[in-house]
Amino acid sequence: MTGIVVAGTVVLVILGFGNHIWWLAAAALLYLYVKHGRGSPGAAPPAGSGTPPDSYRAYRERRDRQAKWERRYRRERPFEARRQEREKSR
Repeated sequence: MTGIVVAGTVVLVILGFGNHIWWLAAAALLYLYVKHGRGSPGAAPPAGSGTPPDSYRAYRERRDRQAKWERRYRRERPFEARRQEREKSR
């Protein structure tokens, strides 16, 4: 996989001497490869650690924060919240 990406990048750079858009394509190819293509997924946390993984903890915090804002919105704008609930139920 790495050889194909490097060869593609070299070809795009060579083509870039005639048209600079190809250099942008080469940069985009390298960016996507570094972002998504190389390496293996992270190791799974040990099963008996007792603490949830950071991603789940972050999810819970986002969920709780969103729920807090929704409760505040309904409390501060009761008519608007009721109207939105009516539209949602239709």
